[in-house]
Amino acid sequence: MGRSRKGRDISGWLVVDKPAGITSSAVVNKVRWAFGAKKAGHAGTLDPDATGVLAIALGEATKTVPYITDALKAYRFTVRLGQATNTDDAEGEVIAESGDRPTDDEIRTALPRFTGDIMQVPPKFSAVKIDGERAYKLARDDEEFEIAARPLYVDSLEMVARPDADHVTLEMVCGKGGYVRAIARDLGQVLGCHGHVRDLRRLWSGPFDAEDGVTLERIDELAKTPALDDLLLPLEEGLADLPELRCTPEGAAKLRNGNPGMVLTSDVEYGDEAWASLNGEAVAVGIYRAGVLHPSRVFNRPPAT
Repeated sequence: MGRSRKGRDISGWLVVDKPAGITSSAVVNKVRWAFGAKKAGHAGTLDPDATGVLAIALGEATKTVPYITDALKAYRFTVRLGQATNTDDAEGEVIAESGDRPTDDEIRTALPRFTGDIMQVPPKFSAVKIDGERAYKLARDDEEFEIAARPLYVDSLEMVARPDADHVTLEMVCGKGGYVRAIARDLGQVLGCHGHVRDLRRLWSGPFDAEDGVTLERIDELAKTPALDDLLLPLEEGLADLPELRCTPEGAAKLRNGNPGMVLTSDVEYGDEAWASLNGEAVAVGIYRAGVLHPSRVFNRPPAT
């Protein structure tokens, strides 16, 4: 029989303003330690040198991670023009250079090619799996391989600054699965001058904003104290993009047992995904059908009083 994981049964979201120089997994581990939490996970990896929103889910909130992962996200990043690297960012080895530099108008003209539903080839130094192996491991071993293009939805891509001829700062809003490094690489190719990401910041992710993020220094300062618990956002924040259905105590009891439960009339359509609440607390997520929610995820917490 496996050992149960030690820790507190605490649930909610913590928005971390991730600094450069640390992996997303290391941030999750620090947050789990600081709260003494039994379970934690993040909603969307940031590269070690990237900064900004890293949303950490604790306890039952981990069941809402897919809804944040699927949500739109915004990034501000600076592209170094004139150089391509093997990692598509500043950490890599320069593999091609060009003396050509595009004008501001040429950059703006190229950006629409990267909006809407596009196909994107992830960087070779990425966590994409190739025949069961991570691409970055194959790349480090100088293996020859190809990565298939993947669909990506880009809601917007705009130039916000041109610090000098060698750099351009862009802001992008996109769906899940996108690689900002690939945008920089491909933009450089389209402009005929090469390019890679110099710096990257995630501005927001779904309902979570970098301006509301907690620093690692603050987490260290408040670790293992009630003051840190006060920074935790409700589990329900992770369901912001889903419609809420209120249920009766009887319906909540059925849902908590994994059975379909009656919910109050709403304008949700048959077959829509939604979440049911009792006294404002999430009970379950599921599919709505004719006054009943059929649960796919149930939140195992004490009933609200």
